[in-house]
Amino acid sequence: MLTAIAQSELIIRETTVQDIPAIQRIYAFYVLNSLATFEETPPSIEELANRRATILGAGLPYIAAELDGMLVGYAYASHYRPRAAYLHTIEDSVYVTDGFAGKGIGRTLLGTLISRCEAGRWRQCVAVIGGGQNAASVALHERFDFRRVGVLVSVGFKLGQWVDTIVMQRALGGGNSSLPEGKQAPPP
Repeated sequence: MLTAIAQSELIIRETTVQDIPAIQRIYAFYVLNSLATFEETPPSIEELANRRATILGAGLPYIAAELDGMLVGYAYASHYRPRAAYLHTIEDSVYVTDGFAGKGIGRTLLGTLISRCEAGRWRQCVAVIGGGQNAASVALHERFDFRRVGVLVSVGFKLGQWVDTIVMQRALGGGNSSLPEGKQAPPP
């Protein structure tokens, strides 16, 4: 039986370049064994380092969960889409080391990630959850007030099966209750 980790035992911190090999091992497990990502070949350490640099270069958070000196999970926010109109919308990603699920690591990572994003210019956060059977990820996001906004049916084919994606969304900060900084409403 898995037990929750005391909040005081878990350290949430910024990732470093030295974390990339551990991040690669965590992510490779999901690439090879799950529907949580639609990648089918684990990216190299160099590729993941480049992805991290791109995320940090955009001013987005990329955080790690550490327990007893071991990286046990990570989370980051990335731009939802590249077009300018999507500038204030991000997508979250959370991964926990195999065998450590259900201990509160994902919850702590996602809560911290949301807090950091709310401190920025972003107004909406989207979760694209691979596989309709990924109940744990859906429940985690619901805990943070994400709501289901759609299901994309059979948009992926992985591990010998067609896979749906569940799309969930939550407002960040003021959401759409006001205009983003520097933006104006169209004339009447």
